[in-house]
Amino acid sequence: MRDAVICSPLRTPVGRMGGALASVDALDLLTTVVRAVVERSGIDPTAVDELIAAQCYPTMEAPAIGRVAALDAGLPITVTGYQLDRRCGSGLQAVLDAAMQVQTGVSDVVVAAGVESMSNAPVYSESARRGVPAAGILLHDALARGRETAGGRLYPTPDGNVGTAETLRREYGIGRREQDELALRSHRRAVAAQDAGAFAAELVPVTVASRRGDVVVDADEGPRRDTSPEALAALRPVLARSDAEATVTAGNASGQNDAAAACIVTTAWRAAELGLQPALRLRSWALAGVDPRRFGVGPVEAVRRALDRAGANLDDLDVIELNEAFAVQVLACARDWGLDPDDPRLNPRGSGISIGHPLGATGVRMLATLAHELPAMGGRLAVETMCIGGGQGIAAVFEAV
Repeated sequence: MRDAVICSPLRTPVGRMGGALASVDALDLLTTVVRAVVERSGIDPTAVDELIAAQCYPTMEAPAIGRVAALDAGLPITVTGYQLDRRCGSGLQAVLDAAMQVQTGVSDVVVAAGVESMSNAPVYSESARRGVPAAGILLHDALARGRETAGGRLYPTPDGNVGTAETLRREYGIGRREQDELALRSHRRAVAAQDAGAFAAELVPVTVASRRGDVVVDADEGPRRDTSPEALAALRPVLARSDAEATVTAGNASGQNDAAAACIVTTAWRAAELGLQPALRLRSWALAGVDPRRFGVGPVEAVRRALDRAGANLDDLDVIELNEAFAVQVLACARDWGLDPDDPRLNPRGSGISIGHPLGATGVRMLATLAHELPAMGGRLAVETMCIGGGQGIAAVFEAV
């Protein structure tokens, strides 16, 4: 099969839920970053075959959002598109789906993207069409409901993802202090990267209309330069009422966020023809399934399989991008790998706890960061991986071009 390379990975800033990007819907976030990828890369829009977009909380305002975004971004009507959902791994899966199309010759140039506006996730009813019962219509919060039902009926997670994180805390004996230390480290690394301008090349500003005029959002809202061990220790565990030993708090878990990210996936020879400069080459990838009630360790087996397929091991990696769904989940994976959680290769510019976790966008956001941090660190080989609600892990090995 043909090689697949990644070109022009870009992302919007990551906004907090209800924050600076809350009034911008998912479609506008996505079209903003897709336009930027086309413009900054200089690619002829007629060369694009497909737009694959990941989104976990869609609405019918933009059905099959990949196609709608292609149209709204001004790409030719010949550019096809679709939407996929592999929960937290959706953005990376969009890149891998694009790579498979390119590798097999189905397409030559694919835009792979991810988007989430968790601020605008739907509240819905399944029964309203059948009339209004005496008790009224029951509305579901899509965000909360998705976390409760991802394991299906046989593997229920009534306490959502937080409950599965506490399961890992008990299984691995990981205390609150260790979790808070990792969270603090994540914020400090992200703030240091912001201060050094390390994110500048990957960011696409978003203009937000307001009553006071347009506001340009050009930085992530999540990293907290004022956080401290004391501030983190003061936060109450989410499940404190039902579990006296609970440790997961809003401070040592990822946020709910808004963002979009996109890149071009093509072959090296086609990139040369189009004047594109590849940033990364896909070396291998893998999936793994685990019990949905302990889904946080999904990356352990997924990374092992991806590295085996690449003929590499953890010692060969220069960067390890492991999404921080929860601090306890990162620590559990690190233990299984025999990796020091303070390893400078692990999330050198922060991750989900500090930057945020806009589900559908996260995988492409991480790739944009990886594409810039790997050469900055003088590295050659990296892995991107994340756990997935419902009991999966996904990992991909990339090499610098």
